[in-house]
Amino acid sequence: MSNQPSPATADPRGRLSTLDRWLPLWIGLAMVGGVLLGRFVPGVSDVLASMEVGGISIPIALGLLVMMYPVLAKVRYDKVAAVTGDKKLLVSSLVLNWVVGPALMFSLAWAFLPDLPEYRTGLIIVGLARCIAMVVIWNDLACGDREAAAVLVAINSVFQVVAFSLLGWFYLTVLPGWLGLDTQGLDVSIGQIALNVLVFLGIPLVAGFASRWIGERAKGRDWYEERFLPRIGPWALYGLLFTIVLLFALQGEAVTSNPLDVARIALPLLVYFAVMWGIGIVVGKMLDLGYARSTTLAFTAAGNNFELAIAVAIGTFGATSGQALAGVVGPLVEVPVLVGLVYVSLWLGRRWFHVDPYATPVPADGAGDAARPHTAPPLTEEARS
Repeated sequence: MSNQPSPATADPRGRLSTLDRWLPLWIGLAMVGGVLLGRFVPGVSDVLASMEVGGISIPIALGLLVMMYPVLAKVRYDKVAAVTGDKKLLVSSLVLNWVVGPALMFSLAWAFLPDLPEYRTGLIIVGLARCIAMVVIWNDLACGDREAAAVLVAINSVFQVVAFSLLGWFYLTVLPGWLGLDTQGLDVSIGQIALNVLVFLGIPLVAGFASRWIGERAKGRDWYEERFLPRIGPWALYGLLFTIVLLFALQGEAVTSNPLDVARIALPLLVYFAVMWGIGIVVGKMLDLGYARSTTLAFTAAGNNFELAIAVAIGTFGATSGQALAGVVGPLVEVPVLVGLVYVSLWLGRRWFHVDPYATPVPADGAGDAARPHTAPPLTEEARS
C-alpha cells in the first residue's frame, strides 16, 4: 500500500484553486482597501450611503446577490425534501437561532457594555437578525450541506419576518424591565423586514432554482454541473470581496475615528461568534448529523443578517448613532472570524468527524453527509491508495 495520506487526512489545499487557497489574504486586502477608500477618498462613503432604496444599499445588495447566486445555483433542489425530514437538524437550528442566539447576545452586551447603552442596544439588534445571506458562502467554503443551508436559511427568513419585532420588544423593553435594567424601544415594521428577506434571499433563491431547472432540462445534469457551475462558481467569491470592500468603505472613517469604541464592541462579538459556532458544531456531533450538516448548523447559528441590523439601527436611532456603529462593527468582526472558522471546520472534519470534507459523499437516503454533492476536484489516485 502507498504511504500517501488517506482521503480523511490528505491536505485539501492542493485541490483548491488559487482564489480559494489564498482567500484569507484576498479578504484581508479587501478589508484594508475598503477602509483606505472610505478614509482617504473624499465623498465615497457619502455616495455609497446615498444609493439606498427602502433602507437597502443598492451596491451592497448587488454584491450579495452576485455572491449568493452561484451557491444557490449549485443546490440540488430535488434533495431538499430529505432535509425537511431531518427533525433533529431543523429543531436544533430553530432553538440555536431563536432562543440561544438572542439570549447569548443580550447577556454579552450587558456583560461587556453595561456603561454604553447605545452600543449595547446595537449589539442586541445584531443578535436578533439571524443570517439569511452571507452564511451560504461560509457554509459552502467549509463544505457544509448546501441543501440543508438553503432550507435553514428559508426557515430563518420566515421566522425573521414574524419574530424580529416581537423579540426586539422583549429583549429591549420587557426583559430589562424585569431585571431592573435600562430599557429601549425598537420601532421596525414587518414590511421592512419582509423587504430585506425578499431582496437578500428571495431573488437569488429564485434565480438559483430557475438556473438549475432550465439548465438541466435544456442541456442535462452532467452539462449543468460539469460545464455551467464551474463557470459561475468563482463569482461567489468575487461578490464576497466586492461586498467587503463596500462595507469597509462605507464605515472606514467611523471605524478609524473610534478605534477604542470599535474594540469594545468587537470583543463581545468575537465571543458571540465563537460560542455560537462552537455550540452548533458540538450539537451536530452529539446528534450524529455528520460533518456536512453539523457544519451547516454551526454556521447558520453563528451568522447574522448585518444588512437588516444596520438598516433597523439607522432607521430607528439615526445614521450617526452608537446603535448604528455597533451594527456596522458586526460584519467587520464576523467576516474575518467566520473565515477563520471555515478552516477550523475543515480541520475538525478530518480530525473529529474522520471524513474528507472535500470528498464527494456517497448517496444514502439523504442523511448526514450524503445529501450534498461537491464540485471540488476528486482526490488523486495516489491519495486514494
